Amino acid sequence: MQSLEDVLAFVRVVETGGFSRAAARLGLSKSIISRRVARLEADLGVRLLNRTTRGIAPTEAGLEFKTRCAEILRQLELAREAVTCREKDIAGTLRLSVPLSFGIARLAPAIAAFSEKNPRLSIDLSVSDRFVDLVAEGFDAAIRIGVLPDTSLMSRRLGAMQAFVVASPAYLARHGTPEKPQALTQHECLIYSAGSRDTWQFRSGRKWLSIRPQGRFRADNGEVLRAAALVDLGIAVLPDFLVEDAIANGALVRLLGAWPMPEASIHLLRPGGGAAPARLTALGDHLVEWFGSSGETAAKL
Repeated sequence: MQSLEDVLAFVRVVETGGFSRAAARLGLSKSIISRRVARLEADLGVRLLNRTTRGIAPTEAGLEFKTRCAEILRQLELAREAVTCREKDIAGTLRLSVPLSFGIARLAPAIAAFSEKNPRLSIDLSVSDRFVDLVAEGFDAAIRIGVLPDTSLMSRRLGAMQAFVVASPAYLARHGTPEKPQALTQHECLIYSAGSRDTWQFRSGRKWLSIRPQGRFRADNGEVLRAAALVDLGIAVLPDFLVEDAIANGALVRLLGAWPMPEASIHLLRPGGGAAPARLTALGDHLVEWFGSSGETAAKL
């Protein structure tokens, strides 16, 4: 019977694509991971990994062994959870990746409240706009906003976010107020550079109208664009949670309210395959309630 430590080391090496990354994920030294994988290969009498100067890759036998062992490890984790976690008493560790601005403004208080309700749960939160590889980097789940790419990840809708067109009163006094979306092409626009789309969309009756914004100021962070709008650099499209206060106190003006922009769904994503851990399902339930989702597409993970 192979040691579970050796099996776990091998599975993480394949998932992460290298001994160093597996070691970092498990909190061990690279030499320990290497010894465990070598011991496993010796016990089985089969080469599981091909090692080259460019890295490692599983052999055919190694790939089959990894697939079966990963499922065993997942079932073991679920079994452990079943006997150690009571209802409303979630335990273990939850590692989450969340977007920067939304994570600070909206998710931080929600996840803090979830942590308070579950004192036996440890939460490791990574706050960044970087799209992480959940499996390779060892994340249990990620919060992402907007249209999801084709993916093998399982998703759960938590709620929605509205985007507003805004500008400062001083900018509008100097350059005029656009009365229709088409007028935006005559203005200096502040552009979010991390998105996959280069157009702004507006509802016009039953159709969608697409406008290609032009401007000399770009940023991959919404808070930077808000700061630029506040110092009169141009017109920005920003999520409601970043501009509601500025609109309320008059620092920014909402424009083109008669032409709403599409809502962006907020999703909780996790690696596919099998049932979700109880702690992750509990988090999803909590966030759906927190964000007030209608639940129409919020089936349990």
